[in-house]
Amino acid sequence: MSEIVLTTGGHVRGSRASEAVVAFLGIPYASAPFGPHRFREPGPPRPWRGVRRADEFGPIPPQPTEPDLPPWSPEDGECVLTVNVWAPPCRAPARPVLVWVHGGAYRTGFSADPLYDGTRLAEQGLVVVSLNYRVGFEGFGHVPGAPDNRGLLDQVAALRWVARNIGAFGGDPTNVTLAGESSGGGSVACLLAMPAARGLFQRAIAHSVPYDFVTRATAAAVGERVAEAAGAAPEALAEVPPGELVAAAERVTAEEQAGPPDTLRHYTTTVFAPVVDGEVLPAAPLTALEAGAGGAAELLLCHTLHEFRLFPGVGAAPQVTEDDALPDVARAFGLPPERVAGYRALAPGASAYDLYTMIATDGRYAEYTARLAEAHTRAGGRAHLARFAWESPALDGALGACHSLDVPFAFRNLDGGPYAEFLLGEPGPAEHALAGRIAGAWADFAATGDPGWPALSAGDTPVRTWNRRDGLEHDDPQSGTRALWRDVDFHAPTG
Repeated sequence: MSEIVLTTGGHVRGSRASEAVVAFLGIPYASAPFGPHRFREPGPPRPWRGVRRADEFGPIPPQPTEPDLPPWSPEDGECVLTVNVWAPPCRAPARPVLVWVHGGAYRTGFSADPLYDGTRLAEQGLVVVSLNYRVGFEGFGHVPGAPDNRGLLDQVAALRWVARNIGAFGGDPTNVTLAGESSGGGSVACLLAMPAARGLFQRAIAHSVPYDFVTRATAAAVGERVAEAAGAAPEALAEVPPGELVAAAERVTAEEQAGPPDTLRHYTTTVFAPVVDGEVLPAAPLTALEAGAGGAAELLLCHTLHEFRLFPGVGAAPQVTEDDALPDVARAFGLPPERVAGYRALAPGASAYDLYTMIATDGRYAEYTARLAEAHTRAGGRAHLARFAWESPALDGALGACHSLDVPFAFRNLDGGPYAEFLLGEPGPAEHALAGRIAGAWADFAATGDPGWPALSAGDTPVRTWNRRDGLEHDDPQSGTRALWRDVDFHAPTG
């Protein structure tokens, strides 16, 4: 494939990412969401003349600064809705497409993160696409008269760009897999439920899907608090500079984290989540999948064994080290507090901290991810389930198999920058081999719908366990920790 490709916006010139892959970075898929377009649905990008250089990532959307990550700055430019494409140089035959949605708690994140470099996945025979979308208040805050879930609408616009353009990069627009982790995985689950996304992808990979979505009333209340913190009326938020709105939202988030220990937001880093507004997102993902909204889409869902250990480990959630605090933890994550005793019985040697992270892992990610797979199966769909169990030696083993640890393995980017180094320590041959197996399963699933292990059935929940030695387990929702959640409702909004 030539390093110059014609898109619907104009010609773009990429550059070699490796001998086998050409990268095209920072291509606009929608207009800049500022000025008269702020808090609106994404509009079409402005076409350009000549050949546009596509060798640098686009600017990141407004968001708070995170350690070891590039800071957002308004001086970087307003063209924040961009896609990146990694493609093998040969255009024929058309290759499966994988579209990646980054995580970040619906509050932060961007596609330029080194963890998400698509070069090695593209070397597996895929065309890989990543994208920026609006996060925080710009993407998920409620503004009177504006659509909710603007970040999700951005993702739909990016998928439409893929449908129109990916053939020019050697991709097959009829074989698109949408993939994401954490809030990216939550976004994938939401897009399965959204009429606007129907037909834009055929398969979906969702890792560590958070059980987190809110009602329109809750979103409106949060919006009013952010407006008050910014010193503006809710109707006048479009006049507040993005940086000031980020700061106001961070103040509201800090207030929520300082709230009672029996509330979910005490343990999370965001007040933003998808809004079940009855329009953009007509129903919560689990409800929608039970009703057959996933249709014929094939799903691959995964969670890590110790999801929640990441957050207190990096100071993003409180430390809980006393048994007396565990009933509040249970209430915050929706578990009847008397069932803490069930966790103690199943893990008799566990500390209070261990039990805290176990309850939070199941209530926030693991149980919800499994239920999505089971719901899609009951509705007649096909779903595969996996569990990432490789435990990191970093921080003297404190992280275990924590949230986001699976991402550098799936992208085969074990050397993907400071965050990967922090998570992994120094990976050796066994870790690189594991990364090859996970990336291979992603590539196989994107190509054929079969990642290499059985799909769920009406009476069986097989789970691929990723570790130094992989395994196949069979979950029983009526035993172990899953039985403790058997009658907990995962349909109700978290706020």
